[in-house]
Amino acid sequence: MKRGASVFNRVVMALVFLFLYAPIFLLIIFSFNAGNSNMVWKGFSLHWYGQLFHNRLIMQSVYTTLLVSFLATLIATVAGTFAAIGFYAMRRRWRSPLMTINNIPMMNADIVTGVSLCLLFVAFFGLWENFAVWFNSFGLFRLPTHLSMGFGTMLIAHVTFNIPYVILSIGPKLRQMDKNLIDAAQDLGCTWMQAFWKVVLPEIKPGVISGALTAFTMSIDDFVISYFTAGSSASTLAVTIYGMTKRRVNPQINAVSTLLFVAVLLLLAAVNIREARQERMAAQRQS
Repeated sequence: MKRGASVFNRVVMALVFLFLYAPIFLLIIFSFNAGNSNMVWKGFSLHWYGQLFHNRLIMQSVYTTLLVSFLATLIATVAGTFAAIGFYAMRRRWRSPLMTINNIPMMNADIVTGVSLCLLFVAFFGLWENFAVWFNSFGLFRLPTHLSMGFGTMLIAHVTFNIPYVILSIGPKLRQMDKNLIDAAQDLGCTWMQAFWKVVLPEIKPGVISGALTAFTMSIDDFVISYFTAGSSASTLAVTIYGMTKRRVNPQINAVSTLLFVAVLLLLAAVNIREARQERMAAQRQS
């Protein structure tokens, strides 16, 4: 009975993995197709990869995606780290409701977040135009009266929805840390910032790295919020691909998706190898 159940579980697991990864493998295979069909194989070719690297629209979208993801991850990691430390230092009656508020963006639908941020930017631009017209009437110096959504608004939006993930990743590491370490460091002559760099940061570094990787992944993967906050002057890869699929599925999409999939695999492999090496070194020290 147990053997039959084990075989059944393995078959179900194999079917689940086949359902999840078969479309990706199909996409990878047809990215090397000599033809432009996603159904008929016409021979192996790297033609679409060559076309991809000569497509200025896609390459500019890749550059914008990587830039906004890197900057949003950097800003959100720094802000989220200090916010997590601030929450950690609060009393519980204040920390609990604020942590609930922090968790709302993660549970909220992306469409709601995207639309609300879009409306916020539109309202701010309207107020700014009125203020700029009033200020320019004094003749001191001129402020731009017309602002529009673009790279800056998209970056602010990405930072906004990334910070809660960083806080959630660092919080458990702070709770595991001995509260007396900071006081001991300051008693030995460290300033608060020195205590942060020499004591707190090494203790919470795994949480910081995990939060940064989560923020970077969420930023690259985002479509809905970027769609509502990027305007017409900036476009991420997801938005560009969405625009291309409205007309016809270009085989270049298969090529760029394959490259992204391989990049994610390499990143995961590097992280897992690093963690395994650290565990091995820690085991050697204990022995």
